[in-house]
Amino acid sequence: MQGSSAHIAQKLEVTVTGDEGSPRLDRVLAQHVPDLSRSRLKALIQQGAVAIGSHPIRDPAYHVHKGDTIIIDVPEAADPRPVGESIALRVVYEDDDIIVIDKPPGLVVHPAAGHESGTLVNALIAHCGTSLSGIGGVRRPGIVHRLDKDTSGLMVVAKNDLAHQALSAQFADHGKTNEMQRGYLAFVWGVPDRTRGTIAAPLDRHPHAREKMAVREGGRDAVTHYEVRRTFAGRDGEPVAALLACSLETGRTHQIRVHLAHIGHPLLGDAVYGPHFKTKASHLAPGAQAALAALGRQALHAYLLVLEHPRTVELLHWEASLPEDLLLLEGALEAAQ
Repeated sequence: MQGSSAHIAQKLEVTVTGDEGSPRLDRVLAQHVPDLSRSRLKALIQQGAVAIGSHPIRDPAYHVHKGDTIIIDVPEAADPRPVGESIALRVVYEDDDIIVIDKPPGLVVHPAAGHESGTLVNALIAHCGTSLSGIGGVRRPGIVHRLDKDTSGLMVVAKNDLAHQALSAQFADHGKTNEMQRGYLAFVWGVPDRTRGTIAAPLDRHPHAREKMAVREGGRDAVTHYEVRRTFAGRDGEPVAALLACSLETGRTHQIRVHLAHIGHPLLGDAVYGPHFKTKASHLAPGAQAALAALGRQALHAYLLVLEHPRTVELLHWEASLPEDLLLLEGALEAAQ
């Protein structure tokens, strides 16, 4: 089934054995049309786009019978509200189902109030063009996870319903029953007491600043694992910062930033969750102070992404090196050793 055609009729014959009885229409379609998500198929049924013989069937729970011929009319994917914009992207991998990009810092992922244009979605619509076959009936990229505006690194985006459904399931599972991994490199103030550790602290909206998240009792479970990769000394020779590798068991908003601040090691450059650490910059060597001042963002980079391909189920692995601004920061911190 090709989502780019003006109008498509897919005709399939459903043969139901006596052992199967009379299965529901939506379940039969889910089995025979895996390229469309269950929610998309349900919507098509309710819109009258599915017929048995010449009779439209609008009830997803309708029971089909042996020998029934089901005809599905899938309309062309509608144009999205966001428009394509020519924005340079670093494409790490792309095929008919997914695209993986190395997002630069400063790029907002999705259009929203205050960011109606100039986003990753605008860039992907222009880059992918007609290869976007329509997710939920709309020709748009399927965002299954996000990075904060000022966090750089690897993101995977679905290009069709099948990929969107499969990737969403993997990200919801967070590697508990599959091999998906997401890894981040974080430059933090101070050095944790332990080389490896786990932060398990529930997250919810901040009670007074709604644009922020906070560790709060009764919030949503959130688990972050970390490992100290390197430590950096300040101008007095004492440890002042560290490079951590972090991995997620959950995917809450601002999770790594809030969790690291919660244990007393906020990200360098994080003006939201580590403003009270600004005075620590005086402990850095002059070159590191200059590199941090020039950074202008939280020092967080999504360097690792491992997932199963939504169609082939092949395990795919990508790593992205630190972007230039974090390489400069790392180099300046190392120079003080």
